[in-house]
Amino acid sequence: MALIKSASLRVTTDLEQAHQVQEWFKQFNALPRLVMMQCELVLIELFANVIQHAHANLPATTPVDIEATLTTDMIEIKIWDCGQSFDLGQAIAAKKAAEARATTLESLDTGGRGLLITDKLADQLQYDRASDGRNCLLFRKQVQSLSQTAQTNLI
Repeated sequence: MALIKSASLRVTTDLEQAHQVQEWFKQFNALPRLVMMQCELVLIELFANVIQHAHANLPATTPVDIEATLTTDMIEIKIWDCGQSFDLGQAIAAKKAAEARATTLESLDTGGRGLLITDKLADQLQYDRASDGRNCLLFRKQVQSLSQTAQTNLI
């Protein structure tokens, strides 16, 4: 597994920054089309969750750090927030249980659906408290080995 590209971005706690996040991620466009679309969806969903939940009561100047790393066989996205941590596994399990209990489409709770989608698309999803007091959400997805041509286009 050889490193192809790694990049980072710092934005503020503002949903208006979502466009900048999307534009920044386009540098990983050598990913297979479906994987690229899935990762863009996950990235924006996770970014919005940081703004709406983790940073809800924090100043707009609070930074959100994002890092993406592409190797020959996987893409990894990390997002750091400064909010209170939570139990990701418990949140996903609770959402799955609520969906299982729903009897109609109208009775489904729409909140948290992005987290379920992210969980389904991830090969690895974890949320940990970092040593610097921030939280880091890690999304990792395997990709078929990228061709040499695709790797060259990313450099």
